[in-house]
Amino acid sequence: MGTLKMPENFLWGSASAAYQIEGAYDEDGKGLSNWDEFVRIPGKTFKETTGDVAVDHYHRYQEDIALMAEMGLKTYRFSISWPRIFPAGKGEVNQAGVDFYEKVIDECLKYGIEPMVTLYHWDLPLALQEEYGGWESPRIIDDFVRYATFLFNHFKDKVTYWITLNEQNIFTNQGWVTATHPPGKFNDEKTFYQVNHHAFLAHAKTVLAFKNIIPEGKIGASFAYGPSYALDCDPINAMAKVDYDNLRNFWWLDMYGYGRYPKNAYRYLEKKGVAPEISEEESTILEEAAKKIDFMGVNYYQTSVVEYNPINGVTPFGEVNTTGKKGSEQVTGEPGVYKNPKNPYLKTTDWDWTIDPMGLRYACKEITSRYQLPIIISENGLGAFDTKTEDNKIHDDYRIAYLKAHIYELMKAVDEGCDVWGYCTWSFTDLLSWLNGYQKRYGFVYVDRDEIGGSLDRFKKDSFYWYQEVIRTSGESIEE
Repeated sequence: MGTLKMPENFLWGSASAAYQIEGAYDEDGKGLSNWDEFVRIPGKTFKETTGDVAVDHYHRYQEDIALMAEMGLKTYRFSISWPRIFPAGKGEVNQAGVDFYEKVIDECLKYGIEPMVTLYHWDLPLALQEEYGGWESPRIIDDFVRYATFLFNHFKDKVTYWITLNEQNIFTNQGWVTATHPPGKFNDEKTFYQVNHHAFLAHAKTVLAFKNIIPEGKIGASFAYGPSYALDCDPINAMAKVDYDNLRNFWWLDMYGYGRYPKNAYRYLEKKGVAPEISEEESTILEEAAKKIDFMGVNYYQTSVVEYNPINGVTPFGEVNTTGKKGSEQVTGEPGVYKNPKNPYLKTTDWDWTIDPMGLRYACKEITSRYQLPIIISENGLGAFDTKTEDNKIHDDYRIAYLKAHIYELMKAVDEGCDVWGYCTWSFTDLLSWLNGYQKRYGFVYVDRDEIGGSLDRFKKDSFYWYQEVIRTSGESIEE
């Protein structure tokens, strides 16, 4: 047995997102989301896949949560679909949507599983996108707060842990810079930073409202954090790392943790003419909310290497690997500032994501030193091609190796002084991997479907039993 283990109250969990698992996209009064529209644009997703059915969690949540209970999960992080609650984004409540999430939460509580609710995991009510441009308008701030406070008031006696926004850095970058997520705008940098400013204010006002409604509850945001390493000790590359961190990591983390933007990054964007406008009143709100968040949510998948990028160097736009054809991802960067070459010391997944278990400990130690906040690892996992045998077995030793190495590093981070409350794998069942279709599998539970369809039957992978033992022993079953 290993010498490290997590505290007995540690939240061993797994995670999901409404659009990726629920299906039932137009059932029981649900409104359409921006993703329901976006996936119908030819060429946007792998083999034109949609979340119309996804893995049918909407009709199979009892079966899925029973499997979570069999595994021994301590927490289940899931998102609520805003248009399932408010079909028009505001106004009339869809009671059938409220009832569905009530049943999911009650099913979790029945088995002693702590529900951890994400308010926004990218599925914006399409009505708000059409009415005023969604996140592009400051009107989104109050509409989001009204949606959030409705949920706080309704579920305050049942849900302790809440996450405001999932991966704000990703949905804004893909939506307004690379055009790979809705609303599919390309290289609109000024709008990108203003959109983020609206999202920060929505997060901040939601945190402040939360503390009035559920004062003993716990709330934070989930950030897709990829710590960086300078390519070498050449000062020009070390400086590129500083600039990269301020523009790509601390721009978000500092706002959550301190309520302010990094000065150097703001000055750089000011000179480019794309810095967001910020009032004194907004600064006060952002700083007050930063004092009240309870944890930093971290979605950790990979690290980056940073090298100086000449002014005529690579741009933020390059081929993205959505097919699983290894080596097809291109190097990107900010001309005159940084680029992100591959790390020669580390292996990658079939989707060209760097595999760096020690990077998870690096991330935890950096957050601990910089913000002195508790941490919840809200996502970490391996997307891979899985094969089901004729006798319905799935031997995913590669996933076990991946998770084992990451959890071991996380336990070392705790041993070295990081306050980590929970660890949620991505994901519990296989699901729709956004742009990547259904072939990129993440779950402990295999779902029998592909890009065309399937029975949707569930099968436990080898990793299911492995994680079950990790939870049972509080991580002590993991050896270095």
